[in-house]
Amino acid sequence: MKKVLILLSAVCLMSLTACKQDAAAKIDPSNISAAAERDAQSGKLPVITFDKKDHDFGQIVSGTPQETVFSYTNTGEAPLVITDIKSTCGCTVPKDWSKEPLAVGASDKFTVKFNGKGANKTSKVINITANTATGKESVKISAFITPDPNAPVKGANTNLGPVTK
Repeated sequence: MKKVLILLSAVCLMSLTACKQDAAAKIDPSNISAAAERDAQSGKLPVITFDKKDHDFGQIVSGTPQETVFSYTNTGEAPLVITDIKSTCGCTVPKDWSKEPLAVGASDKFTVKFNGKGANKTSKVINITANTATGKESVKISAFITPDPNAPVKGANTNLGPVTK
C-alpha cells in the first residue's frame, strides 16, 4: 500500500511540474481571427419568405385532384438549404423542390398535389425542413369538399330484382 501511495504521489508531482509552460504562448493569432470570422458568420442565417402561406382551393367535388405552387425567396443573409418537405398525410404530396443551396435574394418554388378526397372543410399542413433559425417552416392548403353527385349512394340497394304484383 505504501508503494502505491509513493507511486501515485510521484505521478501527481510530475504532472504538476510538466504544466508550467505558458499556455498563452501556444495561442496562434491567425486562429483567433479565423475563429472570430467564423463566429460572425454563424449569426447569419437564411430566412424563407413565401408568396403565400395558405392556399384555399375553395369548394371542390370529392375526388377531384388539385394542385398549387408555393413560391419562396431567401431574404436572409446566408444560402438557404431545404432538406425535406413533407405533408401531414399521404393525400397531399409536395414535389419539384430543389435541395441545392438557394442564394440570398434568389427565389424558387415547389408544387403541392392534393387528391381532393374527403368531406366538408379539409386542411393539410406541409412542413418544410430548412437551415433557418427555427429549422421548420410550414404552409397550408384547404378546401371545402362536397360529395360527388355521380357517386353511388352507400347503403342503397341497387339490386331491385324483378317487379312482382
